[in-house]
Amino acid sequence: MDIRTQKTFEALFALEDIRETLRQRLPNITNPEEENAIKESVNRIRRILDDIENDTGTPDVRKIADNIDIRSREETHINIQPIQAAGRLTPEARKALIAYGDGYSTCDACRKPFRLDKISSPPIAPFHEQLASFVNMDVARVVPGARRGFQAVASTLVNKGDSVIVSALAHYTEFLAVEEAGGTVREVPLNEHNLVTADATAEKIETVKQETGRLPVLVMIDHFDYQYANEHDVKGIAKVAHQYDIPFLYNGAYTVGVRPVDGKDIGADFVVGSGHKSMASPAPSGILATTDEWAPKVFRTTQMAGDLTKRKFGVKEVEMLGCTLMGSTLLGMMASFPTVKERVNNWEEELKKSNYLIDGLLAIESSKVVSEYPRKHTLSKVDTTKSFDLVAQEHKRRGFFLSDELSSKGIVGEFAGATRVWKFNTYGLSWEKVRYVVDTFQEIAEKYNLQVNKGKDSNDQ
Repeated sequence: MDIRTQKTFEALFALEDIRETLRQRLPNITNPEEENAIKESVNRIRRILDDIENDTGTPDVRKIADNIDIRSREETHINIQPIQAAGRLTPEARKALIAYGDGYSTCDACRKPFRLDKISSPPIAPFHEQLASFVNMDVARVVPGARRGFQAVASTLVNKGDSVIVSALAHYTEFLAVEEAGGTVREVPLNEHNLVTADATAEKIETVKQETGRLPVLVMIDHFDYQYANEHDVKGIAKVAHQYDIPFLYNGAYTVGVRPVDGKDIGADFVVGSGHKSMASPAPSGILATTDEWAPKVFRTTQMAGDLTKRKFGVKEVEMLGCTLMGSTLLGMMASFPTVKERVNNWEEELKKSNYLIDGLLAIESSKVVSEYPRKHTLSKVDTTKSFDLVAQEHKRRGFFLSDELSSKGIVGEFAGATRVWKFNTYGLSWEKVRYVVDTFQEIAEKYNLQVNKGKDSNDQ
């Protein structure tokens, strides 16, 4: 870690020490011992700030609570990790973590009816309305990750023995959600381009109907899958599902928060998004949005009463287990939301950067892109079996040579040790960083005598 980053963390930690002193004192009263502690911390911060200004000093704090490393990946490197790129927090979200880190901080002003989506201060209730509008649906809830959105819908619609249509590229959490509800997943096969089509979905529905005597109870398809980040015909698939009167769940884990999503235009009955994957939010966070038709079902309130006490909790939503995101997780999500709403309008620019990097890799002879090309997403899968892996076969570090080379240039996030088929994500990187990454890959290739065709046409693979 460079010294300025190190000292920035030390300054933040020292400020937290002052904050703790203020927390421990009597309200607005500071005794001499507390005053002295504050002054000592202030003096320490002044010295740290001098080090930051002058790029000097040595590390004073190496661990948090003695055994937790300081995470400085985003400050000291270019991070191309496939699932982290769009989850980087905004400065506002990081400030929210500082201010609302206490466990139940969202509950300071909770009043009847004692439900998360009804809290007005901080403005959680309006945020739920804004989320629904953001994806053009009627009702939305925050959930602990996209997986809990799948779980809520599956728990509502799926009974034991029911079939649910998913993609052959479906995420494992979709499987788990169906299994927990007692259902069975039935996968739509891919075409020769690793895409799920509306026709293939219709054929699978018919197959399930013939084999089981019943229609599937849900179709759940990713807009962009996690394996290739290929774009699937969700609009056509939604239309097919509705022709059979089957509800459609749109998995927007890789779209909600990075590109425009219009649930009603797609034909979705449910829209699921991931906060920590695509909405610059702390983990675990996500959203589940639905229509007025389905909201009373998926957001049903409990009807149960205790047999002894006769207690009822009728305002609590069963699938949400009452409240979902508390404290800094939710407030971080809310703090990032203005930026997230704005950044989805820059999707075309993000795609240009994604394709620029892909083209730079393809200029390294025999490298291939496994995902559909040109790219329609910033997450991509590439095959360097005939380029970087040839080097790995002879290198004493084997596949880790590439990680070593990239890390030495300040680039992290590729699968350590992988030189055959691997993924990366360019989302949120500046053009300056994208060009730097391309130059670095090509310099590494040239260092190991791999041919680089820098004048390569972007459409020539």
